[in-house]
Amino acid sequence: MGTAIGERLNQLPIGKTHKRATALIGVGLFFEFFEVFLAGVLASVLEEKFHIHSSIMPLLLGSSFLGMFFGALFLSRAADRYGRKKVFIVNLTIYSLSSLLIAISPNVSFVIFFRFIAGFGLGAQPALCDTYLSELIPAGKRGKFIAWAYTLSFLAIPIEGFLARTLVPLAPLGIDGWRWMFVIGAIGSIVVFAGARHLPESPLWLASKGRLHEAEEIIQQLGEKRKVGHVPGMIIHQQESYEKLPFSALFKKPFLTSTVMLYIFQIFQTIGYYGFGTLAPIVLASKGYTITHSLEYVALSFIGYPLGSLLSVPLIDRIDRKWLVVLSAFFMGVFGLMFGVADSSSLIVIAGFIYTIVSNIFSNAYHTLQAEIFPTAVRATASGGAYSISRLMSGLMPFVLLPVLERSGATVMFTIVAAAMVIVILDVAILAPRTTGQSLDRLDRPDQLPIPKSSDISQI
Repeated sequence: MGTAIGERLNQLPIGKTHKRATALIGVGLFFEFFEVFLAGVLASVLEEKFHIHSSIMPLLLGSSFLGMFFGALFLSRAADRYGRKKVFIVNLTIYSLSSLLIAISPNVSFVIFFRFIAGFGLGAQPALCDTYLSELIPAGKRGKFIAWAYTLSFLAIPIEGFLARTLVPLAPLGIDGWRWMFVIGAIGSIVVFAGARHLPESPLWLASKGRLHEAEEIIQQLGEKRKVGHVPGMIIHQQESYEKLPFSALFKKPFLTSTVMLYIFQIFQTIGYYGFGTLAPIVLASKGYTITHSLEYVALSFIGYPLGSLLSVPLIDRIDRKWLVVLSAFFMGVFGLMFGVADSSSLIVIAGFIYTIVSNIFSNAYHTLQAEIFPTAVRATASGGAYSISRLMSGLMPFVLLPVLERSGATVMFTIVAAAMVIVILDVAILAPRTTGQSLDRLDRPDQLPIPKSSDISQI
């Protein structure tokens, strides 16, 4: 008798290959967040440079997110069909080329267009990386290593904030500082591209395609057989019937509950998470702060992103994912409101700093959760399809929240953000399954699919 691949993976010790893959994925995600937050950081600068009319600003802020919507929708499906590693490399290629073209754009129309293309390349990246690491790391360490990858990636946000503060007022080599921001993103992603070629493919994905010998080789590589000896057991192929599931199957039993939960979640979490990061500089400008001071305050607040991610590392495998999401969502609502009503620079920085800390505990918990609730053959498609909704909402969000900010002020805008987080709390508490420490191959058995237990609901 063979041994199920999920059991094999869970028996392996953490080795160099696991750590190297986590680091590369983390740095690859670095440029996802670098791009996502770049428009918000530079919005006031680009408005001044290109004399952007207020009606165009939402399009500038939203173009990358709209590209991400289509990228998450189509490239996630490609990851289930052609492999996690191949699509990861394709994503980096699209982004790096587009970022260079943004850097040499002669006007705002070109910036908007190439940010859309860059977003298309990056749209599937978080869901794909969640899927890939969840299929590579043993169950008991899965949350911790995904959290480490995101801790690396979230360094992009404060680094970007301080780079903007330093470069934007300057013109090194006669080139505007804001253009150098996009050049830096492109060059960095090319470096990751070179390292990504050496990543192992997901053994779970290989097995789901019937490529058992290749999956066996990856298992041995992950087990570092030269040090610990041959990893025993042969991989058996599970649930071939799931190999060619259509996208529509996600909206039928037994997947429907998880799909509905994740779609509701992605619609409303976007307002809270990206509503702050993308619009914070504009909120500060509306309070009367100069571009220089707003960039300083945002950079200080954004330090909380990697710190929050780091704080999640010891928590994420100890507190069940769903309840960690619920708890952190509550505090996001509280400190978002505090940021909205703050009228002193110290309170603005403190509220923004704490908000970013709890928002990245929230982010790491849900990124891990969404990769643990669907079977291997449709894991990237399911999480990427839901994630595409968050990208669409992110693209539409400036068209909704900016008019509210202009007409009613920051307090009303962050009240809307807090209301969105209440919906997130109820959605996850009622519909999300428990996943912490559970093997992914349980999802490839129909009788083990995730359905919320009454005991979960009773804890609300």
